[in-house]
Parts: sequence; C-alpha cells; structure tokens
Amino acid sequence: MRVSVITFPGSNCDRDTQEAFAYYGHNCRLIWHKDSDLQDPDLVVLPGGFSYGDYLRCGALARFSPIVEEVKTFAKKGGLILGICNGFQILTECGLLPGTLLRNIGLDFICQHQHICVENSTTPFTYQIPKGTTLDIPIAHKEGNYFCSDEILTELKDNNQIVFRYCDDKGNITAQANPNGSLDNIAGICDKSRRILGMMPHPERAATPYVNSNDGGLIFAALESYFKLC
Repeated sequence: MRVSVITFPGSNCDRDTQEAFAYYGHNCRLIWHKDSDLQDPDLVVLPGGFSYGDYLRCGALARFSPIVEEVKTFAKKGGLILGICNGFQILTECGLLPGTLLRNIGLDFICQHQHICVENSTTPFTYQIPKGTTLDIPIAHKEGNYFCSDEILTELKDNNQIVFRYCDDKGNITAQANPNGSLDNIAGICDKSRRILGMMPHPERAATPYVNSNDGGLIFAALESYFKLC
C-alpha cells in the first residue's frame, strides 16, 4: 500500500505515522504542505500535531495549504483519507467531514490512554474488526470535543457514520468514560462513502509491540486486509 503523510508546519506525529506504516511493510512517504503532488497514494494521512500553531482555531489555517486542495481532489476521486487528531480537525475545517472540534469540556490538554468502542466495522479502517470491539488507544488533545447540529447528528446515526465512541474498559459508553465532552461520546466519524475517517485517538502511538498497547495496530491491519481482499 502506498501511503502519503502530509507534513504541515507544527505537525509532530508525521514521522510517528510514517514509521508505523513502515512497520507494517507499507511504502510511506512524507509530503510537504506546499507541494501539489500527492505522489499517487492509495491512502492519504493528515497526522496529529499543531498545524500553524493552532492559530485562529485548530486546522483553520491548514485548510488553505496548497496540498489540501489536492487532498480534496483525491477525495472526489474516491481516495482513502485518514485524519488523526489535528488531521481530524483539518478534515472538518475543509469540509470533508461534518461538525467541528471544540475545546475539551475541562479546558485542559488531555494526554492519556483511552478506551474506544468500534461502532462501524464496514469501513476500510475497521475492516474485519467486529462491532463492539474495545480498543485501548492514546489521546492527546485540547480541542477534541466533537460537536455538530442535531440534524447532522441524526444523519451520522442514520448513515452509520459514527465509527468510534469513547467507552470504559468493558465497552460501556457512559458520560464517565467521555474524556472531553464530545457529543454522544464520538471519537471518530467517517463520510457517507466510508472512505474518509477522522478520529481523535492516535492509533500510530499504539501500533507496535514496543508500547503499552498495540490495539492501534488493528486499524493498520484492517487497512492492509481491505487492500488485499477488496
């Protein structure tokens, strides 16, 4: 699988993401935000970090980077796109995903291990991961509080676009298990085509045997299985 990871000024998870994909044997390269060539990828990743210092609001300036226009064109052609943390914020800012990410309900930066529940196993990113599976994947953000209108939330539910929800270690989706106040415990959503995913947790930080959890590796394995079998 050919993977292009976009580097913005302030990105700090681009190389982590590149190394995680390389660990799983994929051809992964970094693309500078001022470039206009995605280099013919199978998957584009917008990584975590603080693009443009999170000035104005997270992702608001990154949406104007030249490469984002190429990402939007890639999306129109049916390309696979994964936005992680700041990448999720950028996807909402440029209109590829609905809703927005607000400041955490406690107004604090949160960095911790977090359980999430797989709500949709029909995406390329959750391919062959049973619905209801609980994953232990770290979060690290200050603006991870997902919000949208009632109308959009209804659409997300009706179209099965909610991919991950925050939960406890038993898979229970409760207010106590919600770390940032996200609407309906939402931790990740996809577009209607299932080919664009935004998620606040960092699977690249839980993708190898060398860290406390390698549950994020299931997402990398899901993508690999999807490309092999679909």
